[in-house]
Amino acid sequence: MRLPLFLLTVGGGTFVQCVLGPAVSIGGVVPDIPVVVVVLLALRRGSEAGCLVGFALGVIQDVLAGGPLGLHAVSKALIGFVAGDLPRLFLVSRPLVPVTAALLATVADGTIRFALLQLFHYPAPFGELLSRVIVPQAGYNAALATVALAVPAIRARA
Repeated sequence: MRLPLFLLTVGGGTFVQCVLGPAVSIGGVVPDIPVVVVVLLALRRGSEAGCLVGFALGVIQDVLAGGPLGLHAVSKALIGFVAGDLPRLFLVSRPLVPVTAALLATVADGTIRFALLQLFHYPAPFGELLSRVIVPQAGYNAALATVALAVPAIRARA
């Protein structure tokens, strides 16, 4: 992955999450845009690029959000690495595959972060976190992935 593309992806993902994320929240659910960026990039560029961009976006999220440093970095790097292997298993040119991958990656990201937070005795029960944060955010991220895939297709037809 070339440095300009890396910087553009990481910088753009951070900017969109910080500026547009809170502005487009629905019912208090803020999308986790870096997960969508990492999954869509990993599906196109492979495991290494997904892992690298996921780690960079995660470190920036950790620094901006506070909390244990490395929490988002580890979860997003794992998501990017696994998502980069999906083209070996599935036909990713079908729109349903990247959208489903974004949905499942959001659930996995939230679950990984919860598991890591258990090392610090995080007090919230998993069921409540799953129903109030992770699942709504996964649906929102799937909708964003759908839009991200539809915009270039619409432009190509015009």
